[in-house]
Amino acid sequence: MSASPIKGRFLRGLDRLLDAGAHPAKPHAQVVDQLSPLLQVLRRLRRLGHRDGSAVATRQRFRADMASFRVGFAIGSTQDLPIPTDHGTLAARLYRPSSPASEAPLTVFFHGGGFIMGDLDTHDDACRLLCEGSGMPLLAVAYRLAPEAPFPAAVDDAMASARWALTQLDAFGVNGLALGGDSAGANLAAVTAARLAQEGQPVTAQLLIYPGVDLSETRPSHAQFGAGYFLDRTERETFYGAYLGDVRGRATDPRVSPLQASVPPGMAPALVITAGYDMLKDEGQAYAHHLRRADTPVQHLHFPRLGHAFINLASVHQESRAAVAQIARAWRAMAMRSQRN
Repeated sequence: MSASPIKGRFLRGLDRLLDAGAHPAKPHAQVVDQLSPLLQVLRRLRRLGHRDGSAVATRQRFRADMASFRVGFAIGSTQDLPIPTDHGTLAARLYRPSSPASEAPLTVFFHGGGFIMGDLDTHDDACRLLCEGSGMPLLAVAYRLAPEAPFPAAVDDAMASARWALTQLDAFGVNGLALGGDSAGANLAAVTAARLAQEGQPVTAQLLIYPGVDLSETRPSHAQFGAGYFLDRTERETFYGAYLGDVRGRATDPRVSPLQASVPPGMAPALVITAGYDMLKDEGQAYAHHLRRADTPVQHLHFPRLGHAFINLASVHQESRAAVAQIARAWRAMAMRSQRN
């Protein structure tokens, strides 16, 4: 698939047509009828397509799709910069909003992609929307990917980038550090937040968008939405196989399944996002409950008509874009409130 913008323009036009003809679902309609109309189309197209499941092919396909969708939403400024680590230099991109909130923390954001794909460009539009909508600066980090750099490389990079950001707060003109991510990136954000709390360096808040936080248990949403939707069981097994190697032997490692770990004192407040048509829905809900039981402040936003990876569709899908805008507003409120406290 080429990186032509034609596919993105087609989907944006189709979304407008479908949205204009949409009507409320019947009370007893089948599950798929509750799914946002454009996502129903994409789901059917996904089921028809033949997909090479290799890491390289999956990575290339994801990059091409995101390049064709990309809009480049208006924002104050962006700046690409390097993050030095013991394992080499990581690429990062600093986003600044056009109307910055005063005394806002910096959000260090880890992209999703099953630990095998994703980069600064695949999540550029989503990061722009989150930054501009929240009025807070955001630093997106391109951590090392499997299978070339298997576990715990991504965890090490997430920790290294967060620690580096803590040393740069004055240079960035911010007063604190927050962490965020989607899917695999939300896993890294949750793990990093817990480890920093254990070290006595708690962060301001954590944004966990449809987090994958437990490999040790099978949950109802895995069966309900684990085939034919936007993330399936086979894909997840492939992702974690490339990332972990011995998946079963590491399923309860707290750096892999933070839901199986105790919540440390001083854990950052969390904004947890789940989607109705996502096999990870139950994990996200369980993690929100897990944090609450440890007296960690949690806000849970659920989007019943959306599926996994919806922030990557915000460029072509109005309902996903509205959801990201709502997340950005809630994120600002939580992070700023936590910063003041």
